Amino acid sequence: MFETLLGLSALDVGLFTGVIFLAGLVRGFAGFALSAVVMAALVVILPPVELIPVCYVLEAAATITMFRGGIKDADMGVVVGLSIGSLIGVPVGLALTTTIAPEYSKAIALVVLLFLATMQLFRASPPFLNTRAGLYLSGFTAGIVTGLASIGGMVVAIYVLARNAEPVKMRGSLVMFLAFSMLTSGLYYLGFGVMTKLALTRGLFFMPVVLSGVFIGKALFRPSLAGYYKRFCLLLLIGLALIGIVRMVYS
Repeated sequence: MFETLLGLSALDVGLFTGVIFLAGLVRGFAGFALSAVVMAALVVILPPVELIPVCYVLEAAATITMFRGGIKDADMGVVVGLSIGSLIGVPVGLALTTTIAPEYSKAIALVVLLFLATMQLFRASPPFLNTRAGLYLSGFTAGIVTGLASIGGMVVAIYVLARNAEPVKMRGSLVMFLAFSMLTSGLYYLGFGVMTKLALTRGLFFMPVVLSGVFIGKALFRPSLAGYYKRFCLLLLIGLALIGIVRMVYS
């Protein structure tokens, strides 16, 4: 049944369910990293070009549930600037991920994810980013990374870190950036032939799973514990990325 509907084995479906629930939980209390968790854990099963549209559907569902809180807390001037840069960067990333071999795209996705998560964990954010040029460059880079591995939110998190924003404002800005990028990246996915019927079916199938995780994560969120949430997410991502890299090296 699963092979016919999703192109996945029953074992793969079980693994996807667990990972996507965890990703929804992380998104609910941290405001980002849904796609990053999915990509880090599942890229060894499916290549980025197949996971990216699935992440898009899951992100869209999560964003709708978090939109109201995001628009209330976000710095919308920053969100718009980032979104403009991302609009230009996404097709660059998609052009790369749709032309290189799957094994290379998997390796690139994991290495980029590991690098971005490590930068955030050690709060390594160049002061240059806290400028007007840094705003658009961050958006452009986020767009490229979105096209490569659907993890543009990780780049935006590094930019927001450079601004020393409050955790609640950072969370809201990330949520709103993801909401704006949904509108444009979906059109690019269709144009590049990445959003297929199979990808859409997979995304819709796992949507209830991710939403259950998001709702529980939102219920667990406490502003006073936001720093701990983020540290947990980053350590989780680093661990998943390292495991994925080791598996690729020894497979």
